[in-house]
Amino acid sequence: MARTKHAAAKKQSRKPSAAAAASSATASPQTRSERARKTGQATPTQGTSRKPHRFRPGTRALQEIRKFQKSTNLLIPAASFIREVRAISYHFAPDISRWQAEALVAIQEAAEDYLIQLFGDAMLCAIHGKRVTLMKKDIQLARRLGGVGQPW
Repeated sequence: MARTKHAAAKKQSRKPSAAAAASSATASPQTRSERARKTGQATPTQGTSRKPHRFRPGTRALQEIRKFQKSTNLLIPAASFIREVRAISYHFAPDISRWQAEALVAIQEAAEDYLIQLFGDAMLCAIHGKRVTLMKKDIQLARRLGGVGQPW
């Protein structure tokens, strides 16, 4: 005797039946994602996880620190830094209006190097104070110990 398909009997259940699962394959992507959101299942485009991955506190910061320590590119945006250099130079010497590109890059590298050293010294001051959070008083102390001048 040949096998024939029989229509599935409708059941009163919360889970989707095999017929509903088969029809979801032919449904539009928006309908499938809405159905998956309602039933708590993952769609093929979403992957298997339901929630985005959460790192433990401090892990992401350490990853960013390692990333920036490996890189050699400048961190301050060039356009805003050049604008500030021109404004400061106009304040002290209004007749100087032209800068060589290499000179601006050299000033930016020196400024970033100074800031990195200042933050490193300030972090040591914070650790000495048995804290992990960098505060204004740590930066002031680092400037004072470095002999730069009066703190802000």
